[in-house]
Formats: sequence, C-alpha cells, structure tokens
Amino acid sequence: MTPSFAAAVTGIGLVTPAGIGVCESWDSVVKGESAAAIDPELADLPVDISCRVPGFDPVAVVGPKQVWRMDRVQMLSIAAARQAIEDAGLSMGEWDGARVGVVVGTGLGGMATLESQHSAMAEKGAGKISALTLPMFLINMAAGQLAIELGARGPNLTVSTACASGATAIGVARDLLRSGAADVVVAGGADAGVTPLTVAAFARMKALSTKWPDPRAASRPFDRDRDGFVIAEGAGMVVLETEAHARARGARVRGKVVGYGASADAHHVTAPDPEGRGAECAIRAALVDAGMTPSDVDYINAHGTSTRLNDAVEASVINRVFGSGPAVSSTKGAIGHTLGAAGAIEAIFSVLALEHGVLPPTANLINPDPEIDLDLVCSARDGAYQVAMSNSFGFGGANAALVLA
Repeated sequence: MTPSFAAAVTGIGLVTPAGIGVCESWDSVVKGESAAAIDPELADLPVDISCRVPGFDPVAVVGPKQVWRMDRVQMLSIAAARQAIEDAGLSMGEWDGARVGVVVGTGLGGMATLESQHSAMAEKGAGKISALTLPMFLINMAAGQLAIELGARGPNLTVSTACASGATAIGVARDLLRSGAADVVVAGGADAGVTPLTVAAFARMKALSTKWPDPRAASRPFDRDRDGFVIAEGAGMVVLETEAHARARGARVRGKVVGYGASADAHHVTAPDPEGRGAECAIRAALVDAGMTPSDVDYINAHGTSTRLNDAVEASVINRVFGSGPAVSSTKGAIGHTLGAAGAIEAIFSVLALEHGVLPPTANLINPDPEIDLDLVCSARDGAYQVAMSNSFGFGGANAALVLA
C-alpha cells in the first residue's frame, strides 16, 4: 500500500527546553536529560517548577525595536521558523510568496501579554494598557507575524486543538499541499504558557506534578509513580513541500509526512474517553491515509503526558491497534509538556529518530507501570527504523496522529 499523498519535510527548527536549535534539543533528549527546574517566576504558586527554553534572548531574535511589540509565543515561533527555512535552503527572494503558506498551532496564544495587560488595566486604568495588546495576544498572530517575516502570501492559518495543535497544524499544512493551494508551507506549533494564571489553573485541576523534591524527576511518562505533567514552553517548525517542488529545486528531504488522522472524543472537556475510542479513530485514520497497516510502524512517539489517566488510556489504545509491535517513548519526560507546541516538536523528534536510527528514551522511566504493556524505550535505542507515528491529544477531546517516513 502507498500513501495517498506525501509531503516532503525539507527543513526543521526547534526551540525547546532541551536547547535552542535542532542539534542541541535532539542531543539532550537522546541522553534522557530532564530540563525541569524550580522557576522563580512561579514562586508564590502551588506549583513552582517548569521547563523553560534556556538562554532564549528575545532581543536577539527580533531586535530591540520589535521586542516590545510581540508576545513571547510569536518570538519563539519566529526563531524556530528561521531555523527551518535555513535548514531547507530557502530564502524569501527565491520563492513565489503567493505559493507559500503558514499554519501555526497554539493552545494559548499570547497569554503573558493578556495577563500583564489585564493587571495594568486593573491597577492603573484602561488608558494604561498597550495599544498593541490585541496583536500581541490574539491567537492568530504567531502565524501573522511569520507571514510578515517570511513574505508568505499564501494561506495563513491558525489551528487551536489544545495540546494537539502542533500536530494538527502539520496535518492541515499537508492537506494544503495536497489540495494545490501552496507549494511550500511553514508549519508547526508554539506556546509560551509558563505564566502565573496558566500554571495556577492547571494546578487547580491537579494536572501538574507536585510530589517530587527534585524537579528533574517530576515528568515521568508511563512510570508507576507518575503524578502529573511539568508545564513547558517552546516551538517546533517544519518546512513542508510537495515532492515535485522539492525535487525541482534539488532539496534534501529529511522525511515525509505520509499520513494524518484527526478525531474528537465527544466525551468530556478535559478527561479522555476511558476507552480511547477517539484516539483510536485518529490513529487508524492516519494509517489508512498513509496506506499502511499497524505492522508497518516501527516507533511511536506517544503523547505520554505523565498523568495517571492519559498514559493508561493511550497505552490501551496502542495495545489494541498495534499489539506488542512498535517501540514507544514519550519525550515529555525530558522537556515537559509544551502544550500547543508539543505535537510539532514530537513530530520533529520522530523524523530525527528515523533519520539518525536512534529512538529517544522516556526520561525518568525508572519503574514502568505494570499495568502498561508496551515496548517502552527506557534508554536510547539504535536500529534501522522506517516509519514512525506521533500521537497528540488535547482538551475538548481533540486527537491528532501523524505518520512519518
């Protein structure tokens, strides 16, 4: 069987808690190094740990005149997209901007701006908020700023499917290429949700890890002792092209997006369907779209949030669809949960796993949950791998699965 349509991945960019740049992020994740740390900006909150991007300098990204005009999520997006464009060997002057699209997935948009400007209004009055408040916090402005940055005049879309947003964006970008609406699409996900309100809200839901004195031990997907996720920030961007466009310009193809499936649980605003029916639907749809069977998949980068319920439900779905076949890991053990960016970052890690022949481990997976029967990757595993799947699930029951080859 063959995929109905394959989008060529010709460029990748990462800005994650594991490092700024693809090599930095990948090397740290393969080593299983946790990026979690005490966060001084969360000092007065019930949970004070996070995974932030180390050494991120907004001024270096956009310059001193623009840094106060953008939210952090927009600057993370630009930083990752620039890497992806450079990696693809593209530049604005060498493409038809009308044939270049942008699709960005984000769960929160400019949350830091919204919080700070609300505080300014509450303390000093409406006349003291920034005139740029709306373009800084509106959820579509990461995609809008990228289009301006890149001169991309093709379709400009924002998708928000909570923690599935980054994966959904890549799937939608592939559909744009398949439809003929663009030749090149810059796609991915970004979120900068390590803010007091966001962290306090997740803490009230009891979704965050709280029991580990050492923050580096807190994110532990599929481990018997997991107790919640560690919130993180970051961005992952890819350059997708039609195979014909990539071939015509002699581009290096780092991988292909060959399948995409999406679904809704239609069950609960935050909890997954206990039977995982929606997740299973997305996974099976992605396989059909890829023209593949479960036995074709070598590796699954799981959503694997380190919460009791999500990991158990996802494991049961993987068992039902794949049996004991593919190896499974969650890179959230190393970099935490980057929310709307997670699906894109993890799709990139999946491409890198196939490219390098190395499966990244699940950091902190010390005592695998005995009720989870999967081939869990506890330390980096070498081999020849051809096909990977990346799973992403979000609040509202949003599910997305990507097949990469």
